[in-house]
Amino acid sequence: MMMTKQLTDTPIEEKIEAIQAGDIVLQNELLQTYKPFIAKCVSEVCKRYIDPKKDDEFSVGLMAFNDAIFSYKSDKGSSFLSFAKLVVKRKVIDYIRYQQKRLPLLSLDEMNEEEQMENPLVIAAAKEKHQTEAENVQRKEEIILFREKLKTYRLTLEELTKVSPKHRDARESAIRVAYILYQDTQLSEYVYRKKKLPIKKLLKKVEVSKKTLERNRKFIIAIFIVLSNEYVYLKDYLKDYLKDVKE
Repeated sequence: MMMTKQLTDTPIEEKIEAIQAGDIVLQNELLQTYKPFIAKCVSEVCKRYIDPKKDDEFSVGLMAFNDAIFSYKSDKGSSFLSFAKLVVKRKVIDYIRYQQKRLPLLSLDEMNEEEQMENPLVIAAAKEKHQTEAENVQRKEEIILFREKLKTYRLTLEELTKVSPKHRDARESAIRVAYILYQDTQLSEYVYRKKKLPIKKLLKKVEVSKKTLERNRKFIIAIFIVLSNEYVYLKDYLKDYLKDVKE
C-alpha cells in the first residue's frame, strides 16, 4: 500500500522521466490510468461520446498519448498533460482528415443514401464543414493553452494586442530576435528559467538596440513561447514571417 501511495503522489513529469528511462511497467500503468483523460480529449475533437472499447478514434488517441510520453521535454516549460492534450487532438484530427479522403461521408441530414453518393458537391461541403469544426476545436484549445503559458511569464493576450509592433518591419525584426533566441540553447534555457529576456547576451547576437529590445520585450517573449511549444495553428500565423527570417 505504501508503494502505491508513493507512486500516486509522484508528479507525472517524474513518472514520464522514469518511463523514458525504460520503466515499461509504469508506462502501462500510466496509459491505463489516463484512459478517461484520453477519451475526453478525443471526445472534444469528435464532439460526441467516445467508447474506448469500440471507437477507432480512441485507439488513435491512446497511441498519440503514448507518443507524447516519449517526445515530452520538461525543459520546454509546458506541463505534460497540456502537451499530451495537444498531441492527442492533433493526431485525431489528422486521422479524421485521412478518413475523409478515403471514404464518402455516409450521414448527411435531410438526404438519403442514393442522393449522398450522387451529389459530390454536397459531400465535399459536408467534409469541409466537419474538418473545419475539428480544426476550430484544436485552434481554441491552443489559444487556451497559450493564455495559460503567458500567465507563467506574467503576460496576457490583452497586453500583447497593445504592445505588438504596429509596422510590419518592426514585427519582422522582433520575430527574428525571437527566432534567434529560440535557436540558441543557452539563451532559451535562461528564458525558461528566469521568464525574462537575457538582454545583455541577446544584444551580442542581434542587430537591434537595447531600447528596441526593451520596448518589444513582451512581444518577443510571446513569439518565443509559440516557437518553443507545439502550437500548430499559432505557428501557422507566423509562417510568412518565419520564412523571411530563415532565409
